[in-house]
Amino acid sequence: MTLPSAWTRRWHSWLRLCIDTHLELPVFALILVAVIWSLALQTIRSEHGVALATARDSIHELADTYASHVTRNSAMIEQTLKVARYAVQLNGAAGALPALKAADLLPPGLVFLVAIFDQNGMLVASNPPAAERSIAHHAYFQSQRNRDSSTVIVSAPLIEKAGDEPALHFSRRIVDAAGKFAGVVVVQVEPSYFTSDYEHSRMGKHGLIGLFGEDGALRTLRVGDRTTWGDVRLSDAIGTPSWDHVERMSARHELHGIGLTGVVAVAIDEQLAGYFLNRREILWQTGIVSIVIVLSTALAWLWLWQNGQMRRSARRLKETYAAAAEANVDAFYVLRIVRDSAGKIVDFRIAATNSRAEQMQNLSKQHMLGLRLSEMLPGLYTNGIFDSLVQVAESRGTFDEERENKDMPNVAARWVHLQLVGVEDGVVAIIRDVSERKQTEARILHMAQHDALTNLPNRSLLKELLTAAIARAEGEDDGAVLVGFIDLDGFKMINDGLGHNAGDELLQKVTRRMQTCLRQHHCVGRFGGDEFVLVLPWRASQLDDAKHLLEQIRTEIARPITLGSQDVRISCSIGVAIYPEHGEDAESLLIKADLAMYRAKEAGKNKYQFYDEEMHASILSKLSLLEDMRYGLDHGQFRVLYQPKVSLHDGHLFGVEALVRWHHPVQGIISPVLFIPLAEESGLIVALGEWVLRTACAQNRAWRDAGLAPISMAVNVSARQFDDTELVAKVRQALDDSELDASGLELEVTESLIMRDMAMSVAKMHALTAMGLSLSIDDFGTGYSSLSSLKTYPVSTLKIDKSFVSDLSTNPDDQAIARAIIALAHQLNLRVIAEGVETQEQRAFLVENGCDEMQGYLYSRPVVAAEIQLLLEQEGMNQAHLFERDTAVAPLRIR
Repeated sequence: MTLPSAWTRRWHSWLRLCIDTHLELPVFALILVAVIWSLALQTIRSEHGVALATARDSIHELADTYASHVTRNSAMIEQTLKVARYAVQLNGAAGALPALKAADLLPPGLVFLVAIFDQNGMLVASNPPAAERSIAHHAYFQSQRNRDSSTVIVSAPLIEKAGDEPALHFSRRIVDAAGKFAGVVVVQVEPSYFTSDYEHSRMGKHGLIGLFGEDGALRTLRVGDRTTWGDVRLSDAIGTPSWDHVERMSARHELHGIGLTGVVAVAIDEQLAGYFLNRREILWQTGIVSIVIVLSTALAWLWLWQNGQMRRSARRLKETYAAAAEANVDAFYVLRIVRDSAGKIVDFRIAATNSRAEQMQNLSKQHMLGLRLSEMLPGLYTNGIFDSLVQVAESRGTFDEERENKDMPNVAARWVHLQLVGVEDGVVAIIRDVSERKQTEARILHMAQHDALTNLPNRSLLKELLTAAIARAEGEDDGAVLVGFIDLDGFKMINDGLGHNAGDELLQKVTRRMQTCLRQHHCVGRFGGDEFVLVLPWRASQLDDAKHLLEQIRTEIARPITLGSQDVRISCSIGVAIYPEHGEDAESLLIKADLAMYRAKEAGKNKYQFYDEEMHASILSKLSLLEDMRYGLDHGQFRVLYQPKVSLHDGHLFGVEALVRWHHPVQGIISPVLFIPLAEESGLIVALGEWVLRTACAQNRAWRDAGLAPISMAVNVSARQFDDTELVAKVRQALDDSELDASGLELEVTESLIMRDMAMSVAKMHALTAMGLSLSIDDFGTGYSSLSSLKTYPVSTLKIDKSFVSDLSTNPDDQAIARAIIALAHQLNLRVIAEGVETQEQRAFLVENGCDEMQGYLYSRPVVAAEIQLLLEQEGMNQAHLFERDTAVAPLRIR
């Protein structure tokens, strides 16, 4: 069937319209956008399901962990109740707790109160001691009186008197020989004890953990950082809506045997925070892609539509071209050649121009048209532009040039880009104002050569300036250049203590102070961090004046500086090298000035030091010693000695400290004072410390295999070792390889090491103690620990630094510090050991003030492993020969 001719024409007309206006392009774009949004929404639905599943898995894992924690602690409490009840049967109600305390079978008194009540509910005895009271009115006591079972009953939170904190009472019934009710034994503990392992990282701010009784009543509940013990019921805590109107996902465990239910819940919004963030990101990305597609389609459609219009109308094309030229940001001129009678090009006449040219020349088109170029540019024949125009006109070529505008006073631009294109009978000149770009390039060059914080020359520009100063001095009879390498003393402490903003402000103020001291031809630059370099051209005969300037700079920097509302003081160490005396190029002068600066620091800081050859020899000596140390570590030149640690209560040798010594084949025994700092500085201390750790663990295991009494092995951990991310794994490997039980190892860390990054340090210390080993704080009293931070450390021992022990018999200040450390440690249930004990007077003071342990030359120097074995064998035969409780230590002849 054929369509009528009219319908055919309409069909072809409509088809051409579709092709001309490209209707298929927007349709395709809409389909693409729909597909993209469909995929995005599908992805969001999928991720929502995954997020919910992950949250459910997490809450069940947390619930299992919490149930294990409560079960473990409840079992410990139940065991205490059993032991106490048994002790009552053996020793009577009044003598039970003293007997258990003597046998060290009572839990810590800071956390738990163990009490025995008679059949009337009156307190008989408690640890720690408590005021007389009665529990006869409490429901759990009545339940214990009226039941025959000896099961544990856990009370609701109870407050004995106004002002007291609430406590949970775990109770077990006591019967007499006839099987009649004789009272109860109670372990009292704060409810918050069972919620102390709340994990913020996993449970967020609105997570919930708590314990409820069989009656559904609350025992303890923690939400975020808030602990409560009110009238909240189990159904309210995990119901919908919850008691605090937070929607949560929960899991619970019934803890059989103690009548408690452990509940863990997390806020759904917090658990799905990552999903919501990702969903927002997907929606944003999808929206942006959609907008880009729509805009791109619109621009493409517009461009195609314009092309179609241009093909249909040449006139419109010309009008569009003229409009575009008129709106061009560049000024252009159509120049026609002007020749003399001999045909030589003598000038150019302006045939056409645009509005941008009007703006740049500050002349109207009507005024410029027909004007000779020489009339508009007076310097045309002398500035080189005319020659370039002639060359381009004759060759029909092109010419490009950027030039500073000094010869075109009518052009309102400092820098211009001139482009010439040869055409028939003339030249098209295009002038673009590039002043802003040139200024930007100048700023970029300045930024590349100057420090962003202080605006001083940076390392690269400093070397150029120093090289130029050396070149100038080289051409002078008495020329010299001083290079001063400045390092701020104690900058890191201020930067870490007050923050990086304060550190930046300090550097800026120090910069201004140095600049006020310098003369016009002097220069100071920032070499990096808190290091600065002075370039001081000078006369060799006037170096005394240079010393005066260096002293002025040092003094100026040392004045107090106000940072915010706080005044701080900082000093500097300056190393100086002189051209040509110490070097003839920038690199060698900088190196030698740096060496001199380090010598100034070694000499006490806050001073300047000129370079001398002995410094270079000292560096070479250090490098040689470092190479010898590496060789010695690989070839068995190092030895481990062991210094005994003894109890001040009974003289028992309970442990040793491993100390490394170096037997150099040429220099003999090298003091640790020399090689340990070098090992720290070079990083070799990590390998050396690992070797000491492995050797000490293996030796302790060997003593145990020989049938000797178990002792602890203390090993020092350096700052570099502690920063090692593999430290925990290396300690575990050393224990595994030596088959030494972790309880036989003690690691000693310094408090200054911990305070550098306390959060990281405490986390790493917990990871170490989780293996079963113990930690002690070495050199206590010399660092910056606060009482609030000390209680967070998982340590068992504080070691009093020998600097406080050496003058204990004569120095009241050292005595006060030692007493304070001992008292503080005992309040925190920590042991105290004093190192460096050398006299009977020191020992007597420590015994009198309750110090637990000691080590030092009074008992023994560090000795080889065989000597320790003899000591352990001797102690096993007759410990009384080593130490008398109320008399002086009998010093061993181990020297």
